[in-house]
Amino acid sequence: MRPRESQSMKVIMLTTVHDPFDTRIFHRESVALARAGHDVTVVVPHHSCVTRDGVSVAAVRPPRSRGERMTHLAWRVWRKALSLKGDVYHFHDPELIPGALIARASGRRVIYDLHEDFPRTFAAKIYLPPALRTPLGQIAEWLEDAACRRFTALIAATPAIGERARLTNQHVTVVQNFPRLAEFPAPAAGIWENREPAVAYVGNLTRNRGLAEMLGAMALMGGDPPPALYLAGRFDSDAERQEAQGLPGWDRARDLGYLDRAGVAALLSRVRAGLVLLHPEPRYQVAWPVKLFEYMAAGVPVVVSDFPLWRDIVEQTRCGLVVDPLDPTAIAAAIRRVLDNAPESEAMGRRGRDAILDRFNWRTEELKLLDLYSRLDESRSRSRSSRTLAHAGARSGR
Repeated sequence: MRPRESQSMKVIMLTTVHDPFDTRIFHRESVALARAGHDVTVVVPHHSCVTRDGVSVAAVRPPRSRGERMTHLAWRVWRKALSLKGDVYHFHDPELIPGALIARASGRRVIYDLHEDFPRTFAAKIYLPPALRTPLGQIAEWLEDAACRRFTALIAATPAIGERARLTNQHVTVVQNFPRLAEFPAPAAGIWENREPAVAYVGNLTRNRGLAEMLGAMALMGGDPPPALYLAGRFDSDAERQEAQGLPGWDRARDLGYLDRAGVAALLSRVRAGLVLLHPEPRYQVAWPVKLFEYMAAGVPVVVSDFPLWRDIVEQTRCGLVVDPLDPTAIAAAIRRVLDNAPESEAMGRRGRDAILDRFNWRTEELKLLDLYSRLDESRSRSRSSRTLAHAGARSGR
């Protein structure tokens, strides 16, 4: 598919939740639109305004608390975004919906990018009383669906999210978080055994993403030296970091903190497997995790939660192993198999990368994104032509 030719538009990306250089928002979508000739600005909480890879970052003051993020920050981000007078406002977080509805009511083009099935996340919000999680999720679904009917277009990060979105709006484009091949060079042949006896996890460091089970698995593993677990991501709080440091297996962990794109690629080039051990929550079981495909792009085997969707991907491509994510003993056995069988592991990694080259790559998704924006531009051009003809008709009738 080739995107239609389009004129440059001023695109304003908005987020209150994500990092200024978020993989999907900045490195995938914003950079792709900028390279296609659009003027792209990301409005985001940050400490300074910068320009990178042709994309401008317009900073607003970061929030001091979750409550401020959910209230005042959203309006600060919208005020900044509207002051930039964009042609399209492309937002990424549910808490930005009220401002998006106001922008839409004033005639602006608004795209809602659904990264996850938001109503299904309430079941895992531990800061909410358990009795309120289900009813609040139902209310959130009703409100989000009502809002989605009013937006110019919707973008969904997975097919499952896209199916639900189409119940509310006919203008839905599924744009998945597949890797950019340029970020992950092909592994050099013949040096697999020179890699460290280590595995990696890239992503947020929380219990429901399997942190305790990963550490528990490492605690069960012997060896001299024992294998290491590299953690590349952020904890939500200092308290959660301290809790993790007290768990069995932490002595095997190497806490790298947040890594940029080059750092992630460098890490994956020296380990022997990547872990994706999210807990069996409804929102995760239908997700297509970025890290899974990035591991595959880097040519390393994967050890992933045994969810039907993920099992299908792993078994069809023969790129790794599936395990019960709540069972540290099973996780440890899978890691040991990968570490101890270099030829098999190298072959798994090679097959995973071949699948990325063939199917699961960003170029296929980028074309869908650019095509959506081309259609928006065509709509804008038709609207301008209609206004011009109406104005000409009014003048000739005087």
